Amino acid sequence: MIVKTVSPNPPATKPEVVPENGAQPSNMNLAVPVHPTHKAPVNSQLEPETLRYNAQEIKAYYQSRPLQVLQRIITVLRPTVGFVFGLWWDSKRGIAVKSEHRRAIQLRELLTQLGPAYIKIGQALSTRPDLVPPIYLDELTKLQDQLPPFANEIAYQFIEEELGDTPENIYAELSPQPIAAASLGQVYKAKLKTGEEVAVKVQRPDLRERITIDLYILRRLAAWAQKKVKRVRSDLVGILDELGDRIFEEMDYIHEGENAERFYKLYGHIKDIYVPKIYWEYTNRRVLTMEWINGTKLTQPKEIAAQGIDARYLIEVGVQCSLRQLLEHGFFHADPHPGNLLATPEGKLAYLDFGMMSEVKPPQRYGLIEAIVHVVNRDFEGLAYDYVKLDFLSPDTDLTPIIPAFGRVFADAQGASVAQLNIKSITDELSALMYEYPFRVPPYYALIIRSLVTLEGIAIYIDPNFKVLSEAYPYVAKRLLTDPSVELRTSLRDLLFKEGSFRWNRLENLLKNARKNQDYDLNLVLNQAVDFLSSERGSFIRDRLVDEFVKTVDALGKNVLHNFTYLLREQVGITAVNQTPAATVEQQQTLEHIKRILTILQQTRGFDPAKLAPQVVQVVFNPGVQRLGQQIANQLLQKAVAKLIRELLISEEVVNNQQQATLNNP
Repeated sequence: MIVKTVSPNPPATKPEVVPENGAQPSNMNLAVPVHPTHKAPVNSQLEPETLRYNAQEIKAYYQSRPLQVLQRIITVLRPTVGFVFGLWWDSKRGIAVKSEHRRAIQLRELLTQLGPAYIKIGQALSTRPDLVPPIYLDELTKLQDQLPPFANEIAYQFIEEELGDTPENIYAELSPQPIAAASLGQVYKAKLKTGEEVAVKVQRPDLRERITIDLYILRRLAAWAQKKVKRVRSDLVGILDELGDRIFEEMDYIHEGENAERFYKLYGHIKDIYVPKIYWEYTNRRVLTMEWINGTKLTQPKEIAAQGIDARYLIEVGVQCSLRQLLEHGFFHADPHPGNLLATPEGKLAYLDFGMMSEVKPPQRYGLIEAIVHVVNRDFEGLAYDYVKLDFLSPDTDLTPIIPAFGRVFADAQGASVAQLNIKSITDELSALMYEYPFRVPPYYALIIRSLVTLEGIAIYIDPNFKVLSEAYPYVAKRLLTDPSVELRTSLRDLLFKEGSFRWNRLENLLKNARKNQDYDLNLVLNQAVDFLSSERGSFIRDRLVDEFVKTVDALGKNVLHNFTYLLREQVGITAVNQTPAATVEQQQTLEHIKRILTILQQTRGFDPAKLAPQVVQVVFNPGVQRLGQQIANQLLQKAVAKLIRELLISEEVVNNQQQATLNNP
């Protein structure tokens, strides 16, 4: 059994890098001390420091090398001109739409041919519905990050340069050939002298040079297109800079190791999640040594089932982990393709490859949950404003045509049925919408969609009936009920109230879904509910809940009060007609909802009357609850007195009319 360990206190951010000579993006030897939280590499004095992506330095470097740039442009233009000419010729012949799918395939093949930077750009474009038509989006999602391996001799040389010793002296065993080769590097299986099996990732030669010159050329092209092409609404230069940052991070294996450790600290405690260990003694910028994971791809359900493992359960684990990544901590794995998610023989879900990670800031996390609530409520005006807050639309955008367009996209999304929708179908519809209207897709959102759609694709492969949103809804319900943030309290209010009326069915549905979540704590919910309702922030919900409670008690007491006043009228000599009034249909429905809610609470994990007793005592003596009780009692007393007076002084005209009717119809 391999025990997972991490380095103590992994850094939250990488140390700032100050390049020598100011401009060289590739050939410079930059050196600063090893970060104190890392164990020193075998040959730490040889460790080159990370060079962060810096567009201005790259520009300064290549502006003085025009022949090198021209040579690369010619290399790229040869195959590209043929593709562009094909598009123009299709347009001239009026068959552009008919040929679109074939041209999309050609584009994918062209990007693969042009090398690592273009593969990464194609993958990024596959999540940009504001830039790329839907058919091209589908084809670009198939872009494989795979290239032929490079020579072992070069890989061994890099290992020696990075770690300060030959592979034979570092590893007891090393596979004769790489077991996988991607655009940025290739992986060998090895065994340490101490006996642990490891994966050794070695970077491709001349990678930085090839990446930087392509980014430089494309950035200049993007700047030109942004000025000259009216159809372009997004910040193409900003998008390329974001991509440059991400690729440079991926090229730094020290950064990838830090990502793995941070991922473990945040999510390694989740039941049946496994994160491999990083061996810092054998890791540097261009060489990464990570614990070897024996596992089966999730897209091999028969092989997984043969080991007695439930693949569907592991997908559920993956969905719950993804929700925590996206909506709780914000640090998420942006590339969960089948090769990076393995079922271990112990029945755990192992994550691999932490080169492509991203972050969702707290306002964005809350904004996403608010957007979910607005979809559930079919509040498309609110949803449109969510997209403004999330920076998809500029504040001066005319939302008039966009609001009904959202209505068409979510035409079937009514109430809880949202959970039954397919993420891919929603994103396809939204992609067409974003291409038509002036949307600009933030980079974090593009990566979220890529992550979720990939995960859903794996899930559907295992179980065609699997609904990611259905699995996610209990978590969202739990967050709405337990998160004390102002944003989510507002979302909860919007969900539970419509035009001042309390929607008991929504509360019932929330409680029913939340109890399915493993982390749902009923005691926490009850305590937070009391604290919130007795606070100033909870006044809106408190006042309306008091009204609803009074109405319900009123419905329960109608028959009792009527019987009491009937007897009282008889005693004082007032003629009475004993006709028991029925509660309204709405009041009866409210009573039914309350009964079901009480049943749900009783059936929720953690419900224990014995444990609740001390809480009840604590609640009773809570000053806020006492004020709440007084508010309820006052309203009940006012209603009771008014009703009693009305019943006692009921118009004799009604009784006389009834007596007169009896005389007229003996």
